[in-house]
Amino acid sequence: MSSGNELKDKKVLVVGTGLSGTGAAEALYRAGAYPVLFDENKQLDVESVRAKLKPDVTADVFLGELPEEILEDISLAVFSPGVPTDTEFADRFRAKNIPIWGEIELAYRLGAGKVIGITGTNGKTTTTSLVGEIMAAHCSDVNVVGNIGNPYTLTALKSTEDTVTVAEISSFQLETIERFCPEVSAILNITPDHLNRHHTMENYAAVKEYITKNQTADQTCVLNYDNAYTKEIGNRCPAHVVWFSATHKLTDGFWLDGEEICLTKNGKTDGVMNIHEMNLVGMCNVENVMAAIAITQAMGVPMETILSVVRQFKAVEHRIEFVATKRGVDYYNDSKGTNPDAAIQGIKAMSKPTVLIGGGYDKQSEYDEWIEAFDHKVKCLVLIGQTREKIADCAKEHGIENIILADSFEEAFEICVKQAQSGDAVLLSPACASWGMFPNYEVRGKLFKELVNSLEESE
Repeated sequence: MSSGNELKDKKVLVVGTGLSGTGAAEALYRAGAYPVLFDENKQLDVESVRAKLKPDVTADVFLGELPEEILEDISLAVFSPGVPTDTEFADRFRAKNIPIWGEIELAYRLGAGKVIGITGTNGKTTTTSLVGEIMAAHCSDVNVVGNIGNPYTLTALKSTEDTVTVAEISSFQLETIERFCPEVSAILNITPDHLNRHHTMENYAAVKEYITKNQTADQTCVLNYDNAYTKEIGNRCPAHVVWFSATHKLTDGFWLDGEEICLTKNGKTDGVMNIHEMNLVGMCNVENVMAAIAITQAMGVPMETILSVVRQFKAVEHRIEFVATKRGVDYYNDSKGTNPDAAIQGIKAMSKPTVLIGGGYDKQSEYDEWIEAFDHKVKCLVLIGQTREKIADCAKEHGIENIILADSFEEAFEICVKQAQSGDAVLLSPACASWGMFPNYEVRGKLFKELVNSLEESE
């Protein structure tokens, strides 16, 4: 896998100066290349960008406009996930036959060992975290990287043939892969998201499928039998397919029989575990657990080890995460519900009358299916951000009447506290990205938890 030698002494442009970009620059420097960092944001300061790098890492920095003469010297461009590849800017590199890689491709080429690649619209972080913990119980050298917040590039050069890398991979990161080839891949589901970037569902689904494109028949791809897009991918997948399903009895694969996860293989069905043995809530997490079991079993982990970790595993932060009970009201942080399908899973997991915070950045999503999933549980819908009017209009069309618009997140939270009574739940599950109000969903979720934990037990 390692391509350190092919990058030695080469000048490589890294586009984007966030965690992914600075991680790529550091990896390139340690591989013997000459990194050049570039960001179109003119508001940034060269010295503050340099300060993000380790003191011993040397890199040129350009901000605002990229001088044409720079393109004459570079051998490769590494795009951060947030940088689109269908722009005039990207065309400048193609016109000069300069390859465009992403962080995932770069790290894969610099790294060693086996890789598990997990993608999907929803459930990636929970499944990746669980798979990481299961693999760590079985192997001595495991790295959990990628979209989960730990740049793959920062661990790649330290990896050996014994390393297992568990990578959460977004559609943005898959756009730029060339040789990336996981031993086990997984596409958990594909539902509408990021259409402002990918434009059509067909484009979005095709990019998700890239995770399988270099796999061979002796490798494994774990797919959701219940999702139309992933079911279709299974028909042409080059890897051996292992299915999971929450709604169908499978003749081959993991499936849910009432409250029991079962495995049918070679005509024989065995019970695996009861879903009440899990600490996670919601049908989405039953699917995530089935996927994680399938992935790790394909990696050779004994079922006894897998189930031991599953039984102990707690919810990932910001994903239908129970925060506290205050004044008889349960508070749940689902800030990672950044699209309608993810938010559907959040509301489905609620069993009490719910005051719901929704809204945020507009990714050109439609909200009908999310609102239909409220199923009379939502007693008050509190809306914030760029999409609040759009969601309010949609909610009214579906007969939702108790809708309150808030100008700030803090105001929205205060409204929830007033609307919720003992025996209710308050759920932050916005169905939208956090951009515009917050840098990311983590900051949004942390503020929610701070506000919950600051509440007094009685007024």
